[in-house]
Amino acid sequence: MTHAVATPLPVRIPIREILPYAVFVGVLSLLVMYFVSTEQGAVALFDGTTVHELVHDARHLLGFPCH
Repeated sequence: MTHAVATPLPVRIPIREILPYAVFVGVLSLLVMYFVSTEQGAVALFDGTTVHELVHDARHLLGFPCH
């Protein structure tokens, strides 16, 4: 009695299809990191403290000093 053994096929990752999403996620991540790390600090795009208060807890969670 013989048993058929299934050999796993290699998984192909279509880089050209994934690249736009990877770039989008990378840019979005950098934008979020900007707001969490430096907004309302030395370089501020917005006046007031609204953005600072929105990301205040995230700054402490990630170890960024803010006060």
